[in-house]
Amino acid sequence: MDTADQLVSTGTFRVVKEPLGFLRILEWLFAIFAFATCGGYSGQLKVSVDCQNKTDSDLSVGIEFAYPFRLHQVYFDAPTCDGKRRERLFLIGDYSSSAEFFVTIAVFAFLYSLGATVVYIFYQNKYRENNRGPLIDFIVTVVFSFMWLVSSSAWAKGLSDVKTATDPSEVLLLMSACKVQSNKCLPLHKPVWASLNTSVVFGFLNFVLWAGNIWFVFKETGWHSSTQRYPSSTTEKQPSGYNQQSYNQGRYEQENIGQSGGTNPPGDFGQQSNYGQVGGYGQVGYAPSEPASFAN
Repeated sequence: MDTADQLVSTGTFRVVKEPLGFLRILEWLFAIFAFATCGGYSGQLKVSVDCQNKTDSDLSVGIEFAYPFRLHQVYFDAPTCDGKRRERLFLIGDYSSSAEFFVTIAVFAFLYSLGATVVYIFYQNKYRENNRGPLIDFIVTVVFSFMWLVSSSAWAKGLSDVKTATDPSEVLLLMSACKVQSNKCLPLHKPVWASLNTSVVFGFLNFVLWAGNIWFVFKETGWHSSTQRYPSSTTEKQPSGYNQQSYNQGRYEQENIGQSGGTNPPGDFGQQSNYGQVGGYGQVGYAPSEPASFAN
């Protein structure tokens, strides 16, 4: 009990509310419906054979069949309208391959969805470690999407053939008594196909679920992270280029100021003697006169 409480306390149940975990639960449920509606099927059809001699007639000939639809092994005894003798006949066709393939994919999808959901909830850290978990999950999801499409298509074709082989009108053609015009052969009851039709629908719904979940599993992989990293690196380079441009512009302005005389180069300090020459100009234009003599 303590171990169960510890697992519940450490579980990350918020994953179930996210698309990845929520779709896994739907895949788990739909897989159950798929193999249950197909693998648990059993059907029956009935025909009547009304012979010219009423004592030889059989007005209710029942024929039962079930999954995996090896119809060539399903037999029934039909009247021959020739005394009390009856003949044993077999249905035609073996459609077990498509039906078993469909159920096998459904069972494995059920097991994987259940296991993946447990890993998402209780082993989230190990799932993301070294990016192995998301990569394996992505590959398996792609494979199951393809297998659901193939198996559902094969089973849809197989179901169509099963319906044809078990049609009461087709079964009557197998009876020798029905080939005599004086005998009356009529179909009484057709098989109910609602369960098998539902299995085909659930098969294609599973394909849609698994194919749609590919994107959400891909987002967990390192491939998606690497594609998101490239746009951010280009945006990071833009500020550095702007700083370099502003630095070059400031340097250019500083050089212009130096050349305009705002800051004299070191070698120009010697030219300050020109101010002495200005004083010389004062000596030419404003030469001081000799001192006045007051001697009489």
